[in-house]
Amino acid sequence: MPNTLSSSPEILTFGEAMAMLVADTPGDLSGIERFHRRLAGADNNVAIGLSRLGFHVGWLSRVGTDSFGDFIQAALTAEGIDGRYIHTDAEHPTGLLFKERAQGGADPRVEYFRRGSAASHLTIDDAKGIDFQALNHLHATGITPALSESACQLSKHLMEQARAQGATISFDPNLRPSLWPSENVMRATLNELAGRADWVLPGLSEGQLLTGQKTPYDIAGYYLDQGASAVIIKLGPEGSYYRGNLDGQEESFTVAGCPVAEVVDTVGAGDGFAVGVISALLDGGTARQAAQRGNLIGAQAIQVVGDMEGLPNREQLQALEAGLPMA
Repeated sequence: MPNTLSSSPEILTFGEAMAMLVADTPGDLSGIERFHRRLAGADNNVAIGLSRLGFHVGWLSRVGTDSFGDFIQAALTAEGIDGRYIHTDAEHPTGLLFKERAQGGADPRVEYFRRGSAASHLTIDDAKGIDFQALNHLHATGITPALSESACQLSKHLMEQARAQGATISFDPNLRPSLWPSENVMRATLNELAGRADWVLPGLSEGQLLTGQKTPYDIAGYYLDQGASAVIIKLGPEGSYYRGNLDGQEESFTVAGCPVAEVVDTVGAGDGFAVGVISALLDGGTARQAAQRGNLIGAQAIQVVGDMEGLPNREQLQALEAGLPMA
């Protein structure tokens, strides 16, 4: 599983990477004077997490020809991401967000400045040159199709092409209701995209909203009926629920969550979960091992400031899975 950039990526992720300014101290953003700049974006959090585990990951996006766009490209390169599919856009800016420093495990308030961003102008043309035959896996989220109609068409195109070439596809709904024109449009679009995926990774409340079902069993059944082979539902501190047929016959079970010393920043937990599930399945692990690793990496992600700073490398993951403290 060498991470060499001379060959085409084995995993592809796509979406909007943004520059994030995180408050140095707790309190309302209107009163904060000092911020630290970091990288943000659910799709690229997953890309970084998989790259740290040694996979050759490509990232498709657009950034502006501005300092934030330069920062994003440099940060992704430093993480070993293959940036051959990153396009620069001289007419539209890079997306930006501000995040407060929350206390007591609360979800931090986030303010976005992404309307009309470079990534919102992604189109199918940006996928030209992708070597789908070299692709083993595609990861998609429900954020990119919410950015614009053209970005939605790109999402559908990438999933169609990956499926046609035999790559596995994971889909995390990652609901962002404020980006959609209506809840009905959001529900219909994301359920259509989930129907193109092999592994569907909703949170419990997301699954309830999207499917109209109440229980994890019935939420999973909705997506299995659409053609998914596995549905792994995030249950927060309680862990995760699996229903699917990855191991040859349909089964379902719940895997308990991992203990957390202190919840520092909840943003990125779901992305860490996706990294764990995807990496375990690509490593040849069982469904139970995938859910366990998802819980484990998700728990690591919320114990540090930042969306992806807590994602482990392969050596750290091996230590965690052996029950040792993280190096």
